[in-house]
Amino acid sequence: MLQNVYLLTTDSHIPCRDIIHSRDTELKLRVICLGSEKFERDPDEIQLYGTANGVNYAFETMGVTSNNGLDVVEAIQWYAGYINCPELKILTEDPRPDKRIAL
Repeated sequence: MLQNVYLLTTDSHIPCRDIIHSRDTELKLRVICLGSEKFERDPDEIQLYGTANGVNYAFETMGVTSNNGLDVVEAIQWYAGYINCPELKILTEDPRPDKRIAL
């Protein structure tokens, strides 16, 4: 099984604002550091979250299609290796205490 190749676009003015691009599919995934940027989820996109070393991340697709939706977790795992945080925990809900859904 071949593994996708990912590329990264960074914003030189805002640290931790990255976009992960899959070279092999149309997947684009925004990366947002939740402690330093405001994040409003787009209901038409897929959001996953991550936490490592005290930093909370949001990962949101950009123009998701049924063809690239399955690559999201693989792209996040690649990014975790890229930022040298292989222990990054991938979450389905926003990890910030004020954003948790009350049961």
